[in-house]
Amino acid sequence: MDWQGLLDLRALLTEAAPVMLRGAGYTVVFALASMLGGLLIGFPVAVMRILPYRVLRWPAAVYVSLMRGTPLLVQMFVIYYGLPSVGIEFTPVTAGILALSLNSGAFLSESLRGAIGAVSTGQWAASYSLGLGYWSTLRHVVLPQALRIAVPAMSNTLISLIKDTSLVSVITMTELMLSTKEVIATTFRPLPLYLAAALIYWALSLLFEALQRRAEQRLNRAHR
Repeated sequence: MDWQGLLDLRALLTEAAPVMLRGAGYTVVFALASMLGGLLIGFPVAVMRILPYRVLRWPAAVYVSLMRGTPLLVQMFVIYYGLPSVGIEFTPVTAGILALSLNSGAFLSESLRGAIGAVSTGQWAASYSLGLGYWSTLRHVVLPQALRIAVPAMSNTLISLIKDTSLVSVITMTELMLSTKEVIATTFRPLPLYLAAALIYWALSLLFEALQRRAEQRLNRAHR
């Protein structure tokens, strides 16, 4: 590439930067909102799956199997395009966050369930010997340890959400990918702009990986 080509590329990226960075900001907000929604869903589902009551375990298991066994894109289409046919309609933002939350909630519930299962049975027995009941043991003894174990898997889910937000562009929800497509529609330069979007996604993933490592270090220090 000659100097003129480099200057043209720089001018293109300079022009596209405000729109793409604004889309990246929306991406982070949507990912964090979906992560919060996923936790609000995933935690009770994880608890339901370890309870000794089949009537609660069965619907939780079906939900997890359904969300993990069907594509996220199909889930978005069902929520945004399918539900209006039965009188349930959402805005693109609400539909996107709802789909991402339901999907991530299933994966987070499995991370939490596995982390709870990783706490030794001796912890439960010791708590019972001290007079603590099931729920007190779960809340005060098991969950603090399980959270530390689950941090890496939960962080991976957040990083996946950063990338999965690109799918919500199909329901006209503004985020990084849709912003990139809008710029491409006016500049007709897809390759450099898609590569720039990929680098932004990568940078966001690296940022959250660094936050994950910091959270792990803090939790490990707290439990020494």
